[in-house]
Amino acid sequence: MVGKRALRGGTPFGPPPAPPPADCPLCGRPIVPGPSADLHHLLPRSQGGRETFLVHRVCHRKIHATFSEKELARHYASWPALHAHPEIATFIAWVRRQPPTFVDGSRPPRHRR
Repeated sequence: MVGKRALRGGTPFGPPPAPPPADCPLCGRPIVPGPSADLHHLLPRSQGGRETFLVHRVCHRKIHATFSEKELARHYASWPALHAHPEIATFIAWVRRQPPTFVDGSRPPRHRR
């Protein structure tokens, strides 16, 4: 039996097609949904931020290992500002050579422990 949706040319009760993978706003590599992806508040929630972005987990860890929340809020609340920081620029050059599903741990520097 044919339903009304099929007669109108729509897709009958199937899941919608998956959107193409988004690119990480920090490194530019495609994001594969799963354990290698995290949500990041560009302006930290503790500083009043609400908007989230999907980034690679390794990129997310590097951001928080490099900057405190106050530093992120004051100086690095935009993607171009993050790209301009020398340590992040070096990290981006390195991580672009890794596969999109790469997960690695970044520890905070000793002076921030």
